[in-house]
Amino acid sequence: MAPALVVLAIGIVVPAAILVTMSFWSRKGLGFDMTPTLANYRRILDEPIFGAFLARSFTFSGIVTVLTVLLCYPMAYYVAFHVNSRKMLWIVLITLPFWMSYLLRVFAWKVILGYEGVINASLLELGLIAEPLQVLLYSQTAVIVTLAHAWAAFAILPMNVSLEKIDRSLLEAATVLGDGPATRFLRVTLPMSMPGVLAAVFLIFIPTMGDYVTPALLGGPDGAMIGNLIQLRFGPVNNWPMGAALSVVLALWIAAIAAVFLVLNRTAQSRLA
Repeated sequence: MAPALVVLAIGIVVPAAILVTMSFWSRKGLGFDMTPTLANYRRILDEPIFGAFLARSFTFSGIVTVLTVLLCYPMAYYVAFHVNSRKMLWIVLITLPFWMSYLLRVFAWKVILGYEGVINASLLELGLIAEPLQVLLYSQTAVIVTLAHAWAAFAILPMNVSLEKIDRSLLEAATVLGDGPATRFLRVTLPMSMPGVLAAVFLIFIPTMGDYVTPALLGGPDGAMIGNLIQLRFGPVNNWPMGAALSVVLALWIAAIAAVFLVLNRTAQSRLA
């Protein structure tokens, strides 16, 4: 395990330790004052803008997670229960769009949602609008739609695995006992697929909390998230200690949320055991 531990230490532990240490510094002119201080954390607590960005990121990630799971569950269900042959081909087709770079997919959505993009051009051609809609791009909706598409495969795959593991004899027994399709789904299929659903929630919610590429390219002023605020501190503002403090706060938020997801997942698995 030594090589893996060395990679983890170099790639995760050491940068995290540097980030935490830097969060207790302060900016001094063009450099940094390394005297330990809690000023950055006090500022995060005192200034409403930081809490507002955290709340917005939490809201965006929650909406993206719910939307993605609801849209992807039927696809995972169909592949698990109705595709009898060439399932691997279906999985490849589902993940095919994600072979492209994440950044290129974001730019593709920028083209689709743009002032002269596919949606506006189609609506104009159909005569449904008199002029292109300007609310599609650089909006909260653009951020949510793009993030939901970007993480769709990460929702389908764990839910499909969970659905594949369901013992079909349990469904047959439920049918023999008089359950219809809807009742059988609610009493057997959905509860037994919850570990996969929770895994999908975990895989979507946590990364989208810190995303800054999609809000930067598609969000505009109303679509910015906490990741954009951190990027500004490490970039143009050149206040690395504040950026480090924001990163630590975001990491603590994510750790707390991840702990809740893990507890829910363990509870779901224990009930099915």
